[in-house]
Amino acid sequence: MADALYTEYEKKMKKTVEVLQSQFAAVRAGRANAAVLEPIKVDYYGVPTPINQIASVTSPDPRTILIQPWDASTLKDIERAIQASDLGINPANDGRVIRLVFPQLTEERRKELVKIIAKYAEEAKVAVRNVRRDALDYFKAQKKKSEITEDDFKSIEKDLQKLTDDYIKEIDKATEKKEKELYEI
Repeated sequence: MADALYTEYEKKMKKTVEVLQSQFAAVRAGRANAAVLEPIKVDYYGVPTPINQIASVTSPDPRTILIQPWDASTLKDIERAIQASDLGINPANDGRVIRLVFPQLTEERRKELVKIIAKYAEEAKVAVRNVRRDALDYFKAQKKKSEITEDDFKSIEKDLQKLTDDYIKEIDKATEKKEKELYEI
């Protein structure tokens, strides 16, 4: 019984790390990466739609993303959605495609991005700790109902702490890797 619950709580912690990885992928690191477009939605016939579902997104060189809509009438909508986003890049529309040219990162922008990364990492750590808290609350309730013994609870508590520590370390490693990536460019 407890093993199945461990797995459930571990899945939640793992999902938190996956969400963090996708947030990191969306942080612009000076080189063109289609992942920066993922959070941007375009109003496509009244439905908020991701850009990659209404256009071809390619990267012809390390600093450029090329967006070629399948329906030419959506070009202006895509351009508007990019301008309204917090991407910080002005799209160049030539009537057929939209070009996003990523400038070199300034030292100031790198520091801003590192702060954003640190914020994401801290939110992920809080989420992992909240999963641990929820698990402990559940097992405390079981102990109170005499469904598990005090020794079992202590063992569970220790295992949950180890699981939490492992995921916090994973978050720290991912954060360090992303920061390093930002400063290498």
